[in-house]
Amino acid sequence: MKTHFFLSIGLFILILNSCATKKNKEGEKLFNTNWQLVYMSGPRIAFDGLFPNKKPEITFNKETSEVTGNNSCNGYSTTYTLDRKSLSFGEPGPTTMMYCGDGESQFLGMMKRIDSYSFDVDGKLNLMVGDVPMMRFKKIQK
Repeated sequence: MKTHFFLSIGLFILILNSCATKKNKEGEKLFNTNWQLVYMSGPRIAFDGLFPNKKPEITFNKETSEVTGNNSCNGYSTTYTLDRKSLSFGEPGPTTMMYCGDGESQFLGMMKRIDSYSFDVDGKLNLMVGDVPMMRFKKIQK
């Protein structure tokens, strides 16, 4: 009887550990990668009209809990909070002051609303509000 009890406890711990490991591996995909925006929901202006010359990019730094990138025109950086599938961004720090249209404000405004993330079957990063993908990024080489 004791053998079955300890075997059951051991099996339960093993299953719990394997589930936790899978969750951690999913979040690891965010790091050591540069992501380029390929889709953004919401603006009434066409995506290519918002970002005619350069698409916004984002890079997650695991050690400092910061993201850096460009918003199509100016560089930005901010903190992020990651807890399993929950993701939120802090207020972006100062950027250079070059004006390149409405894309920059649309991009930074959308980042403030993000509350989670997911990856699709193609490996693209979806930044979401609730269950709705609001921004989609592809991996790029630097």
